[in-house]
Amino acid sequence: MTNNEFHTVRGYQLLEQNKKKLTSAMEDYLEMIYRNSLEEGYIRINLLAELLNVSAASASRMVQRLGELGLLNYKKYGIIILSESGKEIGKYLLERHYIIENFLKMISCEDDLLQQTELMEHNINPVTIHKINILSNFFSENKDILDGFRTYQKNNLSIE
Repeated sequence: MTNNEFHTVRGYQLLEQNKKKLTSAMEDYLEMIYRNSLEEGYIRINLLAELLNVSAASASRMVQRLGELGLLNYKKYGIIILSESGKEIGKYLLERHYIIENFLKMISCEDDLLQQTELMEHNINPVTIHKINILSNFFSENKDILDGFRTYQKNNLSIE
């Protein structure tokens, strides 16, 4: 996925509509469900629990809550299928994750990359995400400026 594919006005709207209803944990579940259902269109509860390092019972409770919000359907035999709004929000959440991760890589903050990304993504608003994406795209299209930034960073970085 490239940053040029990131178009989330609808994702922003859906997320804002659901923000009062969605906790950080709910966002993590939706992102993981979306990420892992891209190929087959669904994910099983046991795999979801394994991927998120939670018990199957905890995953089932969260899936029920997300189902009550109309974001997914939980079928027999532990099959989870996202609704259309669940897919749209999941797509936004995954893209938000990639934007933050890419930005952190770009500025050479790769230690504990996953943890940093996960912590940041729940505490940043959609406008800031959009601006980070614009800055990342600018750096990607202007490698000489990015190289200049990295040289400047290397010469002025006192904390490592």
